[in-house]
Amino acid sequence: MDIDHNLPSPYDHEPADEEIGSDELLSDDNLRLPESANVLVRLHAVQAWLSRRREEAAIEVGEAALALQEAIQENAQETRVRRRAREGEEQRLKRAQQALTNAQQRQSAYEEAQSILEDCVAHTTGERVLVEYYLTLEELILQNGVHPNQANEHSPWLDALSDVLRRIEHVGTPDET
Repeated sequence: MDIDHNLPSPYDHEPADEEIGSDELLSDDNLRLPESANVLVRLHAVQAWLSRRREEAAIEVGEAALALQEAIQENAQETRVRRRAREGEEQRLKRAQQALTNAQQRQSAYEEAQSILEDCVAHTTGERVLVEYYLTLEELILQNGVHPNQANEHSPWLDALSDVLRRIEHVGTPDET
């Protein structure tokens, strides 16, 4: 029996790669903050969630671009395909193009929302930051001719900004939003 097997490894006390940081905790969709949570904690929860969503949207854009590239390559390789198969490939190409467009619109909305948040933080103080942010996003949606509660008008851009509004409502206190 080797005595080294009974000794603790020098790696036993290192943090695991799975360790969750405060941004990951605050960006959780199911985050529950106590009513007594400070506005800075609430603001950080919105910022962390928005950063996570922007990263996810960027990944989605990359995946959609890759799928579109693959569809284009497959379409180019099949020069003499029966008409029916060709139509199927064209439909796949159109779906891939639409998926890329949708992903880009979501990414754009999250980037715009983050920029607006940074402006609100820079120009608003105290408890009003999240209120001003919410109202500014609502105004942006209305300026684009869409009412935030319209169920029949869906676009990836609107869906993303509506998600941001819901996040603010979720982490804000009832009298803030």
